[in-house]
Amino acid sequence: MIKPLITPLLAALFLLFATPGFARSVIDDAGNKVEVPQQARRIADGWYAHHSLLMTLGAGDRIVATVNHASDRPWMFKIAPSLHQALSVHGRTFNSEALLAAKVDTVFVAAEDADADAYRRAGLPTLVMRFDDFPSMQRSLLTTAGVVGTAQARRRAQAYNAWLDARIAAIQVKTAGLSNSQRPGVLHIQSLHPLKVDGRNTLIDTWIRLAGGRNVAAEVNGNMKETSPENVLFWQPDIIIIGAGAGKLADSDYAALFANLQAVKRHQVWQNPAGVFPWDRYGTEAGLQIQWAAKLLHPELFPQLDMVKATQDFYRRFFDYALTVDQAQRILHAQGPA
Repeated sequence: MIKPLITPLLAALFLLFATPGFARSVIDDAGNKVEVPQQARRIADGWYAHHSLLMTLGAGDRIVATVNHASDRPWMFKIAPSLHQALSVHGRTFNSEALLAAKVDTVFVAAEDADADAYRRAGLPTLVMRFDDFPSMQRSLLTTAGVVGTAQARRRAQAYNAWLDARIAAIQVKTAGLSNSQRPGVLHIQSLHPLKVDGRNTLIDTWIRLAGGRNVAAEVNGNMKETSPENVLFWQPDIIIIGAGAGKLADSDYAALFANLQAVKRHQVWQNPAGVFPWDRYGTEAGLQIQWAAKLLHPELFPQLDMVKATQDFYRRFFDYALTVDQAQRILHAQGPA
């Protein structure tokens, strides 16, 4: 009979694949097939924003090499204090020998990172991560959870994606029917020196439209594109949102030039919130950003939305951190920890 032969074979295969460290294949966001360990226990993360995905999955303490710094991301290092002990580099290039010495078993890099091949030549499993809208961010989170390899990470990915879908649906039901004239013109400034804005085909453009606005820089294609002050005067935004690290418009070289903009005269110039990562850019806190932006653009449509409570709930649920009211308010005002 063949049954006694098949049963031991299946048992042996199960033991083989269940052995810690046994390699398995995953497909990264660029479509590369990558052999990874059964669990990613010691991670080098070369994409600034991707740290927030790992933290959302409960795997922030597995980052042993980082491109972020406490001076730039104080909330990230407060929420995940183990990052203070991680190998740190300036820029985005790790030394492969240093990663091997740190016993790194998995490397994440951004899509345009030219160092990926060097890591692969050193024998380091290297995954390219890329997303530019909410669906691709959700897919990237699921991929990352699969690489982390824990049941908790997979549960967190599914919980976050369901949470984000619910937030998007709740906002869309109130903003989708707005006419063009009901949508304020929004300019998102990423940098004041030099002057850079975010245009179409970006996550920024996505949350502006979702929140019930119009991106006045939609003629520009892509993120962080340099532009002229004359373009800003021509666009005449109703609301200006400035990235958390860009400084204040009132202190910039453009303060006098932009004084006659409607957004300035009506005191509709806002600093974007920033926590573990700037909310406006490519991290999981983008789910908070769409709520903040919707409340900012259409307060009459969201009278019950309390962003302090929403921020506290998010951090408790996905970062395992209990923010005080003061801490939540500081994040909403792009201020670091007290």
